[in-house]
This record gives sequence, C-alpha cells and structure tokens, in this order.
Amino acid sequence: MTRHLRIVGERREDRLRTVATHTGKALVVRCHQRLRGPYTGVDTVLRAILPEARLRWPDLVDEHRVALLYGMPELAEIIGPPPRTLADDAPYEERTRFFGAGWIRAMNQGIVTFLLEYAQRLQTDGTPADEPAVPLEVAFDEVHAAEATTRELLALLVRRADARVLRIVVAANTGTLTEELDAALGDAVTLPAPRDGGRTPVHRTDAERVAAYVDGDCTDDDPALVRAYQQADPRAVALLHDRRADALEEVATWGARMSALTHHREHGSDPSGSGRAALLAAQRHAVAKGFSAAVVDLGLRGRGLSDPREHEHDYWEFTREAAAACIPIGRLEQSMELYQDLLRRFTDPKIHMMTSYAVAMLHTRFLRPRNHELAVQWQHNAVAIAGILPDPAERLTYSVFHDNGLALVEMHRGNRHRALELVESCISRLDGRLEDDRWVLHRSQLLYNRARLLVALGRPDEAHADYSHLVDLDPYYTDYLSERARIERDRGDLDAALADYDRAVRLAPPFPELYYNRGTARAQNGDHKGALDDFTRVLEMEPDDLETRVARAELLLEAGDLDGAEADTDTGLARHPDEVQLLCLKGTVLLERGALDAALLAFDGALRKDPRYPAALVNRAVVHYRQEQPGRAVADLSVALEVVGDDPDLLLNRGLAHLADGRTESALEDFDRALTLPDADVAELRRQRELCGGGGAQ
Repeated sequence: MTRHLRIVGERREDRLRTVATHTGKALVVRCHQRLRGPYTGVDTVLRAILPEARLRWPDLVDEHRVALLYGMPELAEIIGPPPRTLADDAPYEERTRFFGAGWIRAMNQGIVTFLLEYAQRLQTDGTPADEPAVPLEVAFDEVHAAEATTRELLALLVRRADARVLRIVVAANTGTLTEELDAALGDAVTLPAPRDGGRTPVHRTDAERVAAYVDGDCTDDDPALVRAYQQADPRAVALLHDRRADALEEVATWGARMSALTHHREHGSDPSGSGRAALLAAQRHAVAKGFSAAVVDLGLRGRGLSDPREHEHDYWEFTREAAAACIPIGRLEQSMELYQDLLRRFTDPKIHMMTSYAVAMLHTRFLRPRNHELAVQWQHNAVAIAGILPDPAERLTYSVFHDNGLALVEMHRGNRHRALELVESCISRLDGRLEDDRWVLHRSQLLYNRARLLVALGRPDEAHADYSHLVDLDPYYTDYLSERARIERDRGDLDAALADYDRAVRLAPPFPELYYNRGTARAQNGDHKGALDDFTRVLEMEPDDLETRVARAELLLEAGDLDGAEADTDTGLARHPDEVQLLCLKGTVLLERGALDAALLAFDGALRKDPRYPAALVNRAVVHYRQEQPGRAVADLSVALEVVGDDPDLLLNRGLAHLADGRTESALEDFDRALTLPDADVAELRRQRELCGGGGAQ
C-alpha cells in the first residue's frame, strides 16, 4: 500500500538523499520561511505545474484562480489576474476589512483541492490502460522552518491526499511540527535520514563561507557556514546583508519582501532605518492579506528596531497590528499585553483613541467571559477623543469609525435600535460630507452592518435591498451573497437563495460554511444528492465539523441509508465523544434496525448529557413503547411536551402510550387536545378515539 512519507534528519543533504532513495521522480521543494515567507515551497510546486495545468485543463485553473493567486500574486504571470474586491483596491489607510485565520484556511483548502484534482486528472489522462498508475510525488523539505500558513496547508494536503494519486513527502528535523501536521502524518511511513560521513567537504575560505551563507538567505544548515558567519567581523557581515538586500530589491516578490529582504535589512548596516522600513512595508502587506502569524512576527521584530520616542508612529503601528493579529491565532493574553504597553507608554490622543477601541473589541467579541459593559466604557473613551480631534477631516472619519464600533457594542448589549441609529448616522455623515470615491470600503462596511441590524430587527426587505446594493458594489466579496441568500430562504424563495449560493461558490474560495449552507438549502428544496455532495465536500475539508456531520447523517437516515448514517455517527462520536446529537442519531439508526437494547443505551447516553433533549426523549419513548413499557414512554413524552410545547404528533403518541398502559381517559384528553392544534393528523386521531370508545366527532 502506497503511503505518505515523513523523513527525519538534522541535515538537509541527508534528507534529500533519503528522498531520492525512497521516491521516484519527486518534485523536491524548499519550505524555509526565510526564503519567501508564507507559501514558500508551495509557490515552487505551483510554478512547476501551472503551465501544464492551464494548457490542458483551463477550467481547473479558473475554478481555483482566487485561492491560487491570493498569497502568491506573482503567479498571475502564468494564469492571469484574479478578480478584485473593494478591499484590494482600497488605499491602505482606508482599509477597514481585514481577514483572519479562517480566510487563509479557506485559501489553503482551495489550493489543496486544486492539487488533488490536478494529480487525479494527470493520472487518469496520462496513464496507459496496460500500465499501473503511478502517483505524482512532491517532497517538501525544511518543514520545521516553514511559516505557519505553509504548515497548515501541508497538514490539510497530507490528510486529504490519496497517496496512490498524490504522494506527499514531508522532510524535517527531529523536532515536532504542529499538532495538526503531526496528526496528519500519523499514518505516514517515517524514515530516518542518517548522516553520510563519507563525503569530501568542499574547500572554502571563511570569507567564502560567510558570503555563501548570506547569499543563501541564512538558511543553510552546514555547520561550517553557520560557524564562519557567527565568527565573522560584524561590519563585514552587515555589508554582505546590504548587498544581498539590494539584489533582492530588484526582483523580490512580496513573499521575499516579507522574509528574506526584511532579514537582510534587519542585519545590514542600517537596521533602525532601512530595516525598520522593510519590516513596516512587509507587515502592512501581511495585514492586508491576513497572514496573522507573520503579522505578529514582523510586528515584534519591528518593535525591537523602533525607538518609542524617535519612531513613535512606527512603534505604535508595529504594536497595534501585532496585537490585533494575536487574536485570530488564539493569543488573546499577548494581545491585551501589547495594547496595555501602548497605553502605558504614550500620551498621544490618537494612540489612546485607537487602543481604547481595540480593547473594547477584545471585551465585546473575543475575551471570555464577554464583558459588554466594560467594552462600552472603553468605546466611549474612543468616541470622546475622536470628537475633539482638531483636524475636521480626521474628526469626521474617526468619529464615524468609532460610532460604528460603539454600535457593535450596543448590539451586543441588546440595544439594537440604538445600534441602528448610530450606523445610520455614520452613513449619512459620510454621504453628506465626502466625495463618492472616498472611504468606499468603509462605507460598504457600514451598509453591511446596517443590513445585519435590519435583519435582527425584523426588517428583512430593507436588509435585502442593502445586500443587493452591496452585491452590485462589490460583486466578488461573497459574504453579501450568502447573507442575501439567508433572507431569501426565510422568505421561502429557495430558487433565489440557491442562485446566490451557487454564485458565491463559483467566486469564493471553498469556505466550509458556504457549502454547508448551500447543502441545507438543497436538502430543503428536495435535492438530496446535491445536499449530500455539499456536505461531503465540507467533511473532506473539515472532518471535525459537527454541524455538517450531523446534517449528513440525518440526510442519509432520511434516505434509508442506515449503513451510511451509522458510519457518520460512529465517525462523529470518535471525534466528539458523548455529543448529544450524534448519540441520538446513533440511537435512531439502531431503532430503525430493531436493535432496541442498543438504541436504548444510545438514547440514555444522550439524555445523561442533556435530560431535556427532545429528539432523544421522543425516540426513547418509542423504544419503551416497543419494549412494552408504556408508562416510561408516557414519562419521556411528557418531558418532551414540556420542552417543545403542544405538538399534535407528540400528543397522539402519548395518547397511544396511555392506551397501552390502560389509561383511556388520559388518552382521550391527549387526542382531544391534539385535534385543536394546527397540522394535526385528524383522521388518525379520530380513529384512535373511536377505538377507545370516545366516538369520532370532535
């Protein structure tokens, strides 16, 4: 059986030799983040395969264009440019839409899907019928030094790839990688890469070794080069870094500017000048793209090169962006510490204004427990400072920005009408005082916030109009399509909703929630096959997605595929032990199979976790009824009715259980009560009344 490989060794030359020994014609790439930052190595793979892919399967390239180009825009020279959004075209100082870990993960999933489909087509179209299929092999080396984005992509790729079609080799030193990547490599074959002591070392002077080390962007693991570099004259080394940086300036992609160039400027002859400037430019690019781990790294390094007194603005920008980027990667405590450092260190009103806003957002959106009352105190401080800024233009834009932030806090406090008043005031102030081409992105965000508030306030028609305007304004930002589709579903217009979901799927990277939402809409519209396809797509990307696991199991159960439904519940329970919905579904499958004792155990398990879970109560009542314990069935159905309120079907079932327990009067009461409710099965209820002597007319 063909399996992925994990090659472990301290030296690159040993790992590469082991790769060559144990693979065929593997494409070998370097992943050291100091070369080109996020996607180092991935970019090499794509450069190698995209020309052929575009020539043979242009539809495949077009389908994944957004994800392929998002972090590697230089690939546009091979496949053409991507569509642009308002955020892409907004000046940096007007950016108010930022992307986090979920956005980048969706891009990674898109790249992985492209690679899987490319390898499958290559094998299908390129293998003669009388020859065995050979997998495409790709070896990623220096993964221990890869940037977080690359490691995440590799974890997804290893987990999702069938090694018979696309065999992945991960080569690294003996340390751990990431939890997700280590888990994905759990079934891989691990091979050591032993040292080869028989090679004759290349003779070089110390000066040549130092130059080679710097020209290799300080990524070589040859101890002789590292030692020579560490022992060299610092002034001479700085000049070498300057020379390498100057060469990179001429040709560097944004990836190299975020990594190699910043490293050389940091270690050159002017670290606090050109080094600081390089880090600031790199951080701004990382912020715009949503490379959160890189933003934190660049920001902390930039702080180290910035004098808080001489470079106050840069120190503030490095710090605030690093603090914000700590949030999506789960470093909330560090985020707060960085913001508090700014508050302690500076007295500038703008710094306190923006930091107050940031702390308010931490309290109202991210920290647990949420503290909306503390958030409103901080946000009032931001609003107050914005209102007294001396420059009228700044006073306008910052007041609007912070009133919008206050609206979010007020919404979280339950003051939706007040939140809507604030947002509409923001819109009218900007519309009344700015030209149409100013702060376009932020104005679209305000309209988005208004639409969401209108939905929350029960005004869906107005919200739908706002979303439609936003779709026209920013057609490639697909959140608006998804939100509009939600309103259309609530209206019962499934055709319009599905059209919006279909359009979003065509334009967006593969967001799991987008496929889930379309899947539920397809199921609602009777398209079970389409729904299963969407749910399966989600679970291929994110097998831990509980909602989708439950939805697919329910759909399979509804279609009578008991084996498929049980497989999903078992897989889900292995990932989410004792999860109530899955235990209930497991019990329902067993009930359908007639395995009453096993079903009872599953329902008991669900009700231990949630004693008032309606589906488990109702189905356990069925088990009790079939096991001739009608009194227990009545007890479960009574609790279910307490939870869900009067329901004609539950009353009918409880009436039947009462009858089986010999309580005819109680049964008649339930049947009569059910007959007064909408959607009651009138014919069956009347038949049951007749059977117990109560007559048929009610």
